[in-house]
Order: sequence, then C-alpha cells, then structure tokens
Amino acid sequence: MNQLAKTLACEWAKDKIRINSVAPALIRTPLVEPILNEEKFMKAMISRTPLGRIGEPEEVSALVAFLCLPAASYITGQTICIDGGLTVNGFQFQA
Repeated sequence: MNQLAKTLACEWAKDKIRINSVAPALIRTPLVEPILNEEKFMKAMISRTPLGRIGEPEEVSALVAFLCLPAASYITGQTICIDGGLTVNGFQFQA
C-alpha cells in the first residue's frame, strides 16, 4: 500500500491528482466486534498502543475528510497510520 500510494502520486501529480492511503489499526466496527470481546487479545493490543485504546470509526473518517480539504493540498504519496501509536512500537502480537 505504501509503494502504491507513492507510485500513483508521482504518476498523477501532473494531472493535479493527489494520492494518499489510510492504514487503520483496530477500529471499533461490527466486523471486529467478536474480537473486542476476547479479553486476552484486547489487553495485548491496548498494552502495545501508546494511546491505550482502540480507534473509533469517526476518527478514521475525520482523517479522510481532512485529506479531501484544501488544507491538505500539499500532501500526496503518503500512507497515514491511524493506530493510536501502535506502529511506533512495531506490529507484533504475542498471545
């Protein structure tokens, strides 16, 4: 995903098209609801996440909305992690 965003950003910049991607970690949605009830998994995820919680759908949509605004007009070719800081510690899970 990272390289695709960068490659497309380079190719389409001449047409004034910006390309970015969003990489969410665990976000509270109906799809992940079953694992939210797994205490061991949740404890491990939260302990690895500096903000100490999982994300909410509104947080992802706010980022996407920002990327559509003129304020983000100089942002292209980026993959933005929205993960509460999870990736700064590396992505590893030990059950």
